[in-house]
This record gives sequence, structure tokens and C-alpha cells, in this order.
Amino acid sequence: MTVPLGTDSHTLLTERLQVLQAERESLLADTLIEATGDVADRAANVEASIRLQLLDERIAGLELEIADSRQREHVSGVVSLGDVVTLDLGDGDETYLVGSVEQAFAGVDTITPLSPLGRAIVGAQVGATVSYEPRPGVTMTATIRTVGESLAPSA
Repeated sequence: MTVPLGTDSHTLLTERLQVLQAERESLLADTLIEATGDVADRAANVEASIRLQLLDERIAGLELEIADSRQREHVSGVVSLGDVVTLDLGDGDETYLVGSVEQAFAGVDTITPLSPLGRAIVGAQVGATVSYEPRPGVTMTATIRTVGESLAPSA
């Protein structure tokens, strides 16, 4: 899915947080946390506990990211986290959100800042052509066509 018009970064992150919290609640409701039953039951409980811990870690990380998004400053014409960018990767213009893995999981076309392309474009100005290596030995270029206003957090 492309970046929904009128949707801000904070809203995307908050919606993703709600999905993860609902998933956590469902996991708790479906799983016995007590160590009872036979070996298979206890194994299912261990597996559920691990899934619960992983969800808790993702939720905590997302909460930190939401708090951080409220404090970010945007520099006009320079790509930064939370921006919607239009890039020419060689086949015409494509639009992405420069954001987190959680936004990508939510189905938004996202370039994460730690990906090879993300590292190349974050901090670059509109009109710049940057090089990046999607995998060792392969160099590609991307031209930054536009940088939309930062998807500012909603109040």
C-alpha cells in the first residue's frame, strides 16, 4: 500500500501500536500461562511466553519511537525520518515514507533509515542523486525528486 494521503507518521505508528496491543491481548486470552498439563501443554506455554515477550519488546520499541517522533525537527528540502519522499530509482518516480520497520509491517511503502537506500537518502537534499549498495558488489542510484513535509505528529 502506498502512503495514505493525509496520514501522518504519528497516526501510522499509533495504529500499528494498537494492532500489536490487540495481538498481545489475543495471545494472553488464548494461552494458559500456568505450567500445567502434559509436556505438550507446557511446551505450548513456553512458546506463547516467548511470543508474548517478543510482542512486549516490539510494543516498548514502538512506544519509544512514538515519543521520539514528537521531538523531531524537520529541515525543509532535506530528507529526514518521517518524510514522504519521491525518488527516481531508474524506472520513474516512486513515493515512499522514510520510516520504521513497524510502518513497513503496517503495509506502508517504507524505506527504513538503516537500509542501504535509507542511509543514502537521509540527510540528502532534493535534486541530489545518491549511490547505494543494495547488496555487496551492486551499486545503484536514486534521485530525490521531492521531499514532502514531515508527517508531523498529530496533537
